[in-house]
Amino acid sequence: MLNVHLGMPTLIESPSLERSLALCAELGLDFVELNMNLPEYQLDQLDTIAAKQLFDQYGKYPTIHLEENLNVCDFNTSVANAYAETVTQTISLAIELNAPIINMHMSEGVYFTLTDKRVYLFEQYKEQYLEKLEMFRDACVEAIRDSGVLLCIENEGVYHGFHRDGIDLLLEKPCFAMTYDIGHDFHAGKPSEAFILERAEKLKHMHLHDATGENDHLILGAGEIDTAAALLIAQKHNCRCVIEVKTADGLRQSVKHLKGLNNATEESHVARSLGQKSRHHLCTVFFRPFHAFFG
Repeated sequence: MLNVHLGMPTLIESPSLERSLALCAELGLDFVELNMNLPEYQLDQLDTIAAKQLFDQYGKYPTIHLEENLNVCDFNTSVANAYAETVTQTISLAIELNAPIINMHMSEGVYFTLTDKRVYLFEQYKEQYLEKLEMFRDACVEAIRDSGVLLCIENEGVYHGFHRDGIDLLLEKPCFAMTYDIGHDFHAGKPSEAFILERAEKLKHMHLHDATGENDHLILGAGEIDTAAALLIAQKHNCRCVIEVKTADGLRQSVKHLKGLNNATEESHVARSLGQKSRHHLCTVFFRPFHAFFG
């Protein structure tokens, strides 16, 4: 039984929803993550009725990636309120489109560069930062109600102290969860892995792309990440997984890599079953997601 749903991001080379869904269907994936950085997916541009019809036509569903400029804790109240309203309106969109996940980044805000260090204003004024974040959290709780939509917080680079305190504040409410971007974390030297896995009961979404110490968003198999191990994390915590490779050809090669993993693990499973029958159940449990997805 398939326990890991795999999806794809919106691509800059073909941002239209229909072309995205056609590629999603070609690759045998489950969902498309709509990217609200793009003009096509702004709240005043997206035709939700047409979008619902397209998702129904292709038998897929959406998740949503909020714009990356989002800063609900801006010290300018009008700016913070505008971003918070954007999120609550996006929650309404997610409910209408039956999108189970809204992915979001945590802004690091402005920093002052001193002679010997950076001072982040959200750290310097943490009390105000957390007050604004609590107001945002409560507005989201009100908007989500009992819909089941999850707001998942994605790691990007390093979580600062104020980020960690803020994330824990958000996670106090069940409608907030976490996204583990494996590629971002590997590229940054894995500064977020322990923090995220210590809160693994809140891990509900993953962004999967290969990476090295120099680059990320690489084709699966082109970098240094153990893709099979990453997918085991996804299965263990019942995460949806976006293959966050941002070209159509790169996605095709990444899916081919996953099929290769499936073939290799199936051969290993047969060999181990013949020689070590006591390990049969363990292998079946570990490799079932690959078999179910590509079987």
